[in-house]
Amino acid sequence: VQLVESGGGLVQAGGSLRLSCSASEDFTFDFVAWYRQAPGKQGESIATITSSGTTHYADSVKGRFTISRDNAKNTLYLEMNSLKPEDTAVYYCAARRLSAGKYDYWGQGTQVTVSS
Repeated sequence: VQLVESGGGLVQAGGSLRLSCSASEDFTFDFVAWYRQAPGKQGESIATITSSGTTHYADSVKGRFTISRDNAKNTLYLEMNSLKPEDTAVYYCAARRLSAGKYDYWGQGTQVTVSS
């Protein structure tokens, strides 16, 4: 399965972006997530959604970001509102089955830059 992110770009602080992650085939993974990595910082899991629709967010994005999935379209989304300069990072989508111990499908990443 190949994952391809899109929707990144440059936005002013306070603005919004919607990221998409399209899968090349069936997207019925048990867990799908968005990660991000800022320059010089460790990668961070920011949002996760299970096959049943249960979501979890990192405190840094809670209340501002919304993760959703459309299995019929093989697509994962991340709606990002009230963006801050500290949200600047490369954003990756990832997926795994319940039996996998870690996320083993990753996209190539999309750059999000938030200007102050």
